[in-house]
Amino acid sequence: MNKILKMALPLLVLLLFGGALSLFLINRASGDGSVSVDFEVKKGEGTILIANHLQKEGLIGHSLFFRIITLVSGNEGGLQTGLYSLNNAMSMSEIASALTSGKTKTTKITIPEGFNNRQIGDTLVEAGLLSSRQEFLDAAENSEALKKHGMTGKSFEGYLFPETYNVPVGYSAGQIVELMYKTFREKVAKLEGFPTSPEKIHELVILASIVEREAQKKEERPLIAGVFANRIEESYPLESCATIQYLFEKPKKRLYFKDLEIQSPYNTYMNTGMPPGPISNPGMPAIEATLHPVKTKYKFFVVKPDGTHYFSETFNEHIRAKKKFIAK
Repeated sequence: MNKILKMALPLLVLLLFGGALSLFLINRASGDGSVSVDFEVKKGEGTILIANHLQKEGLIGHSLFFRIITLVSGNEGGLQTGLYSLNNAMSMSEIASALTSGKTKTTKITIPEGFNNRQIGDTLVEAGLLSSRQEFLDAAENSEALKKHGMTGKSFEGYLFPETYNVPVGYSAGQIVELMYKTFREKVAKLEGFPTSPEKIHELVILASIVEREAQKKEERPLIAGVFANRIEESYPLESCATIQYLFEKPKKRLYFKDLEIQSPYNTYMNTGMPPGPISNPGMPAIEATLHPVKTKYKFFVVKPDGTHYFSETFNEHIRAKKKFIAK
């Protein structure tokens, strides 16, 4: 028995060495990095099809070898959909690891505080992430998605958190909406006293969206929120110019009396209470200001040339302020 083992041992070592050498040779990179590809793994594609595509792109030497590598490394069946930056200086195991990591190629975009959905859609188109603004607007108004999250409004407008995002290339408009809404939920979950009922949340987000667009200076947001809170409590119209501006494709440099007479539920000069939905996507300062407004006796404000506001308790004082600060 021992004699048989002594005879078999060298053969076993040779086989193991040969197997390791073979694995090393087939795992080698197919090139020097001169071939660089944005490689897409599509939903439903299996290892065989992916391996064939890799070979066709010149990233690997042979598709069969790639399948062996994924099997040996335990990556078979774990390749994830997305767009990946690959080159032919990568070994097969490195390519397999990249395709199972989920670390897809991304595009960095920044959504400023106060952008409405039209502006976000345009930003995504400019970044090359979507083909049209309407594609994004449709996704933001998807009834099934709204129902899934228990939303009371007709759109995700107001709930798409302004932030810098690394959006995976190939993400659909719906996935981008989900990403931004998820960020909103994560942010507001940290706020003490944030409402839990969808109706109360919607009211807060609507008002925060107006505060966001009215306040040019962040430090004034709690005071502006306090003014609006007073007007709502006393059943005064909000009389927010920002809600009128929302009706236009692009904000006007100056509003005229005829603009204040536009028939729309978003016209807060003609209608009391809040508009039917948010007019922008507010950032955290505006949300916090609306959640905890400054208690004040002010009921009016007018913007001054430097972007700050003059606040008034009475209508007569407000009229004097308008004459003083608003250009003829």
